[in-house]
Amino acid sequence: MSISFFIARRYLFSRKSHNAINIISMVAVCGVVVTTAALVIGLSVFNGFDGLIASMFSNLDPGLKVTPRTGKVFEPPEKVRELMATDGIESYGEVLQDHALIKYGERQQIGIIKGVDDNYRELTSIGNVLIDGEFILYDEVTDYATLGVGLAVSLGINANFVYPLEIYAPKRDERVNLSNPAASFNREYAYIRGVFRINQPMYDDEYMIVPLALARKLFTYEKEVSAIEIKLKEGAAAAAVKKEVKALLGDGFVVKDRYEQQEASFRMMQIEKWMTFLILCFILAIALFNVTGSLSMLMIEKQEDVKTLRNLGAGDALIRRIFLFEGWMISGLGALAGIAAGLVLCLLQQEAGLIKMGSAGAFIIDSYPVRVAFADILIVFATVMAAGFLSAWYAVYRLGDRWLAK
Repeated sequence: MSISFFIARRYLFSRKSHNAINIISMVAVCGVVVTTAALVIGLSVFNGFDGLIASMFSNLDPGLKVTPRTGKVFEPPEKVRELMATDGIESYGEVLQDHALIKYGERQQIGIIKGVDDNYRELTSIGNVLIDGEFILYDEVTDYATLGVGLAVSLGINANFVYPLEIYAPKRDERVNLSNPAASFNREYAYIRGVFRINQPMYDDEYMIVPLALARKLFTYEKEVSAIEIKLKEGAAAAAVKKEVKALLGDGFVVKDRYEQQEASFRMMQIEKWMTFLILCFILAIALFNVTGSLSMLMIEKQEDVKTLRNLGAGDALIRRIFLFEGWMISGLGALAGIAAGLVLCLLQQEAGLIKMGSAGAFIIDSYPVRVAFADILIVFATVMAAGFLSAWYAVYRLGDRWLAK
């Protein structure tokens, strides 16, 4: 143990001759503790919301999604059949989707028609988000549709209504017949068999899932698809599988993981998370002014000790290191105590849901979600220690010239 660190430790825990210095030191430590705990809790809450959104999207979004780099549709290449030989892939399905006019009775709404393969139930978790009816694509007699709850409300329908939906889409590569505009549209029918809700307007208010064959007839395609959706095996590394799929299919395709498929939503969450972190860092900087004040008063009080150390042969560098370690230990103790307090509060929130979001049932979840990330803890600790070092350095090397000078 270096002599500068030993003396700094004695100064930190020993009583000062002036009680005000003890009070200021305690205030400095408490300020760092509270701010550090706020950083840990704030980042963990944003992680919780991020995980909540990801879990909602995962009910319909595949693990990986393959789309063409240019254009809306493509004819699946022969290499697609080799996907099942790729480690980490459990299954895949073809998808064709586009906008169409959906009509029921006197009501009509523009929506996204998503034609899917027969294995769509195994490919996604749509069964978990059905709120009415069941998920069936077709039987021997007719085709069925499963709608988002917002779209169903707009059309005034529910599962198992007697009459079918009418679906209209313009014919491709044909000019509009002004004398008979209706002849320029393809029309298909589908009975309402189920309604889903994932609490995301982009799906609930727009999407209708139908058989792939019906979508192809509606949009006048034969073998083309707009995407290939891939389900990963449990525990498979998405990044590694994504790399293999890109190498297999070539540069003509874009492969997106679950986060990239909803890039805008997750990017906004990340921006909000780190903006909150930045604001709390400004509060931390204000709290660390107490460290500067505490060190300044300590240097004034210990002027006689400084003279004694000089008479014993101590140089400027050793004396300054004593007070630098003093300030850094204040920040370090505050950081460790703050992280511990933040982790305890996060654990209590996870287990007991102490802080509610509002009245029961008013939101998707009753209490604020929390998920602690080890990387965030390291970032918080490094930030507090760096800011604490700067505040101590400023006090010792800028303000301390008067009291530590020879």
